[in-house]
Amino acid sequence: MLFSGISLIDENQNVRENMVVGVRGEKIAYIGDSVPRDDFGEIYDGKGRLLMSAFYNTHAHTPMTLLRGYGENLNLQDWLNTRIFPFEAQLDGNAVYWATLLGLAESLRFGIVSTTDMYDFCPDMVRAYAETGAKGNISRAILCFTDEDLRDMDRFRQAERLYGDFHNSSGGRVKIDMSLHAEYTSTPKIARQLAEYTKEIGANMHIHVSETQFEHEECKKRHGGKTPAAYLSEAGLFDTPATAAHCVWLEEGDIAVFREKGVTVASCPVSNLKLSSGVCNVPKLKAAGVNVTIGTDGAASNNSLNFIEEMKFFSLLHKGIFNEPAASSPRDTLYAATRAGALSQGRGDCGLLREGFAADLIVLDVTKPNMNPAHDLVNNVVYSACGGDVLLTMADGRVLYENGEYKTIDIEKVTAEAAKATGVILDALSKGG
Repeated sequence: MLFSGISLIDENQNVRENMVVGVRGEKIAYIGDSVPRDDFGEIYDGKGRLLMSAFYNTHAHTPMTLLRGYGENLNLQDWLNTRIFPFEAQLDGNAVYWATLLGLAESLRFGIVSTTDMYDFCPDMVRAYAETGAKGNISRAILCFTDEDLRDMDRFRQAERLYGDFHNSSGGRVKIDMSLHAEYTSTPKIARQLAEYTKEIGANMHIHVSETQFEHEECKKRHGGKTPAAYLSEAGLFDTPATAAHCVWLEEGDIAVFREKGVTVASCPVSNLKLSSGVCNVPKLKAAGVNVTIGTDGAASNNSLNFIEEMKFFSLLHKGIFNEPAASSPRDTLYAATRAGALSQGRGDCGLLREGFAADLIVLDVTKPNMNPAHDLVNNVVYSACGGDVLLTMADGRVLYENGEYKTIDIEKVTAEAAKATGVILDALSKGG
C-alpha cells in the first residue's frame, strides 16, 4: 500500500505534511516527500488524513469485556471479591474466546495494534489473536495461597505449555510472557520459583504492583517493611524484562529499584480513578529514567478500551494532581502510547514511523471539527481527537480495520456470541453456581 499526500507524525514526534509512505509486506519500505518509482500496489489518498504509529496497550485483561459495567462504585478489594471473582469462576474457554474477539475488535477500532494481556484460558485467547491478525503478549497469571511448589501447580503447567506451544507464534505477533498476578495473591516460594523459571527461559514478566494503598501497606506488614516492589525485586522477578502495572503507591526506593532493574511501569489512569485507587506519579518516574507506558486495564474497571481517551487522561491527570502544567506533554504521552509500549513488549522494530520498521499504523481523520484548526496535530491527537476518528488500523502491513469494516472479524457474530456467553454465566450465578 502507498499512502500518498498524507500528513504524518514521524519518529521524532514531529508533524510532516504531504508525505508519501510505502508499505511492502510487513514493513515500512519508503518514507519521502515524492512518489517513488517502485510499485506499492493500492494507493491510499491521504488528503485530510494523518498517519502515525498504532498504539501499544501495555496492561489489559481483554476477555473482561464480558464484565463491562458489571461491578460499579466499589473499591478494588470489594470489586474483586463480590463481583469479579464470582463471575470469572464461571468462565470457560468458549466464553473467553468470544470475549477476546470482542475486545480485539474494540481495540482495533481505537487504534490498538498490540496488547500486553493477562488472563485465563490463554490458548483460546491465542486463537482469537491469531485469527484477527492483532499482536499480543499473553500471560497466564499465577496465583497461589497454599504451600505447594510451582511445578505442582496446574496454573504453572498451563503457563509452561502456553510458552512452549505459542511463544513467537503467528509470525512473531503472539508472544508469551510469564505472570505473577501480584504479591498479595501468591507466596514467597512461588514468587522465587517463578522468577527462576522466567529467567531460565528468557521470558518477560507481567505483574500488578502497588495498585492500592491497602495492598502496599499490607505487603509491608507481611514482609518486614518491604514494599511490593522491594519484595518482588528480592524474589528475582525483575531480573528479566518486566512490566509492573499500576504502581500508584510507590515509594522513593521503589523508583530506584525500577530504574536499576529496567522495569517498565504501565500506568492505567482511568481504571485507577474508577476504583479510587489513586494516581501513579508518572512525572517522578520519568524524571528517574523509568520507561513509562499506558494501559487500559480490563473493560470491567475502565468500561472501554478507547486508547485516545486513555492518553488524554494520562496527560491531563498528572498536570492537575501534581500542579505542573508540563508534567506530561502531548509528545511524552504519544511516546508512552507507541514506542515505549512496543519496547516493553520486546518489539524493538515497532512503534515508530521509520523505514524498516513493522508497518503497525493507524490513520486518523483530521477534517473533523474537533481536529481543527491544527496549530499542532500532535497536540490535537492527545487533547482533541476521539477514538472514532481512527479510520484505519494496520498490523504488520495488513489492514485489520477500515472505515467501520473489520477485515478479520465477523463483528455481528462476535457480539451475539459474547452476549450469549454472558447470559449463561449470569444464569448460573442467579442459581447460586
